[in-house]
Amino acid sequence: MSVRERLADEGGTAVIEFVWLAILLLVPLIYLVLCLARLQAGSYAVTQAARESARAFVTASDDASASARSQAAADIAFEDQGFPGSGEVAVDCTDSPCLTPGASVTSRAEVSVPMPLVPAFFREVVPLEIPVSATQTAPVPRYEVR
Repeated sequence: MSVRERLADEGGTAVIEFVWLAILLLVPLIYLVLCLARLQAGSYAVTQAARESARAFVTASDDASASARSQAAADIAFEDQGFPGSGEVAVDCTDSPCLTPGASVTSRAEVSVPMPLVPAFFREVVPLEIPVSATQTAPVPRYEVR
């Protein structure tokens, strides 16, 4: 076999082409899955934080401890999904004082989900965070003795 015939022979190149094609297709697909998984974790975090924050608020014995209980419940929910210290919770009441029987308490939780595997210097130039929020309304029990 001459050198020209060896160079013209394409035996074994299909494997190399398949590997390169697989890499070019799988890397973006894996990154997309990572992004969607992180976004879903953020969605779970805000939903759970809003729900538990409202529940903790309306089950408190007095207005003074209600805010602390609400924030603690939200912090646990954020930490559970991998967002420690980055979530925010705001509680709004329909009546004053908040724990008036029959009133409603609305809790809104927010977190910014950063895109995975993006270097910090690039995040300073282009904001690569997706804000996610959830709202939950809980009634204050009418017939509970406080």
